Amino acid sequence: MEGRKWEDLNEDCLVNALGRVGIESLLMEVPFVCKSWFKATLNPLCWRHLVFPQITHLPWYTDSFTSRLIREYRLQGRFSVTALVKSLIKRSDRSITHLKLPGCCSEEALFYAADECPNLRTLVIPYDFSDEHMFKIPNLVTNWKKLEFLKLGISCQIKEIIAQISIHCKNFVGLAIKRAQIEKNEATAIVTLLPNINYLGLKEASIQRQYLVMILKGCKKLEYVDVRMCLGFDEGDGDILKLASHIRTFRHEGSHLVDLICFSYIFYPDGYGSG
Repeated sequence: MEGRKWEDLNEDCLVNALGRVGIESLLMEVPFVCKSWFKATLNPLCWRHLVFPQITHLPWYTDSFTSRLIREYRLQGRFSVTALVKSLIKRSDRSITHLKLPGCCSEEALFYAADECPNLRTLVIPYDFSDEHMFKIPNLVTNWKKLEFLKLGISCQIKEIIAQISIHCKNFVGLAIKRAQIEKNEATAIVTLLPNINYLGLKEASIQRQYLVMILKGCKKLEYVDVRMCLGFDEGDGDILKLASHIRTFRHEGSHLVDLICFSYIFYPDGYGSG
């Protein structure tokens, strides 16, 4: 018996499969396969997981994603990242559950995402997101009441964001911040405002041993902790490993003890990290 053709696949199954292929394929490959695949891409459920690629501020021809998009759709005039973000969010019809914003996201696109993604469960802010926009995030958290996981690629506004999450996001379970500056105020915020989190990622953070100990003692429900390549405590510290013995996955490889006060003074003489 001859096998069924992909274009004859039940639309619900097709949408389920296509929702996993990513933005680039959904925009520039899938719609051109056949009419049924094109029709499937119009279903909002195909756009529930929006992971924007890294889009630079440089001219479009230096960005492989942007240049390909312009060629495929024969776009004329100046390419607008804001228009792209808003357009794809609109396609989801407010069904987005996972969103990674591009680093060059504008304030207009950020506020649009806040208004049009009420079902958001996972939010990823990339490392090249602007500090100016990071100051807006605490005020926007109130729009994402179903948020469960937040990943920040930049260490900014940590305390303020955590405070708003504790008020508005009752199902929140996971926080990841790369290269974070975790001092007393940040550690206290995590322990007092997010005591029930299961996942904590602080890879490459600057965190003194006492503040890691504070977090391990205060967050009793942790199941995954990533403190690899951190400055402030030694990999294999016996007391820390004992405190983390109940944690299912505890990553601490490559971390080592340094005098963070001296380190901050030498490399940040204007007082960075003094919060």
